Amino acid sequence: MNFVFISPQFPHTYWNFCDRLRRNGVNVLGIGDTPYDALDWQVRSSLTEYYYVDTLEDYDKVFRAVALFSFKYGKIDWIESNNEYWLEQDARLRTDFNITSGAKLDEVERYKSKAEMKKYYKKAGVPTARQCKVTTRKPLDQFIKKVGFPVIVKPEVGVGAAETWKLTNAADVDRFFENKPDVPYVCEEFITGDIRSYDAVIGPDGEPLFESQTCWPPSIMDIVVEQLDLAYYVSADMPEALRQLGRATVKAFGVKNRFVHLEFFCLTEAKPGLGEVGDFVGLEVNMRPAGGYTPDMMDFAHSLDVYQIWADMVTTGTRIWPEPEQEYYCAYAGRRDQFEYVHTDEEVYEKYGSRIVMAERLPDMMVPQMGNRMFTVKLDSLKDTEEFIAFVEERA
Repeated sequence: MNFVFISPQFPHTYWNFCDRLRRNGVNVLGIGDTPYDALDWQVRSSLTEYYYVDTLEDYDKVFRAVALFSFKYGKIDWIESNNEYWLEQDARLRTDFNITSGAKLDEVERYKSKAEMKKYYKKAGVPTARQCKVTTRKPLDQFIKKVGFPVIVKPEVGVGAAETWKLTNAADVDRFFENKPDVPYVCEEFITGDIRSYDAVIGPDGEPLFESQTCWPPSIMDIVVEQLDLAYYVSADMPEALRQLGRATVKAFGVKNRFVHLEFFCLTEAKPGLGEVGDFVGLEVNMRPAGGYTPDMMDFAHSLDVYQIWADMVTTGTRIWPEPEQEYYCAYAGRRDQFEYVHTDEEVYEKYGSRIVMAERLPDMMVPQMGNRMFTVKLDSLKDTEEFIAFVEERA
């Protein structure tokens, strides 16, 4: 099997996907924008061959790299980046090289467009916030008159909370139109709730081979804008309601052979027409793994290797890894360099010791969302998790 992995060096733990594929006997052919000599040794050792391009934004250069691999190794069986940013390019490459193991270009629109997503949530029977496309001021004013302030405006196609605004009054609407980028936008009614994600590896028959719940803060946008500290955790368990909604959404989208990250609101305030406190409401679909170090956190929480489960899905279409005997909570807590904290880094190490499974500084491009440095721990209960987050992030 010939597998082309786009950008195996970023995020920097993604070499694990390549490593597990190679353990399964796959020719793993990497294409990235980091010179070979600058790659971490783990990346180099996980690849059969690596092709450097000075920018992955240039489709022709990436196309030529795939063509060279095809000439040298034979037909390419898979192309994947597991990265939201390259989702459309992955699909275009599959289309141009007639690769049938993943979404083609004509399918990817429903994955990326926040407006198109609504149709498939509806097909799955999942409630979602009301939405309108933002073209001019008049339709936005009419929508706000119907749903009331506050509302959220965000790019129809986008990653994370980039260029997203919360509008609470007419002055905010004025500022939005003064600063709005020249891209299509949508507006949604505001929902009060925490974010829970259904994370899963989906097999070739559309059935989940692995499922997990991650619990996120209500607003990544607020973390970026207000310089808050990010904290989130992978849970030891999953509510059955979330499991069923996640599975229904996967089927509605016709997902196969993918890692998925589906976001839902868990209502903390009742919302007429959507649900009561504790009910789930569809937010966004992401046809790739959860960001940051979340796949590694899944490993720690569930006592398994999710990278291996994914690789086995690719090569065998099945799950080989056994169900875990014991599960935990795996929590992430970030800190920012510009703030002082009640407890020093050394005190965190002293208190949590062997429970710390990761601790490091973060790349600059991840700092706005995730902070400058982080601690990640494996704990026995939700109570322990909440105490850990409070201990790490209490500011002086």
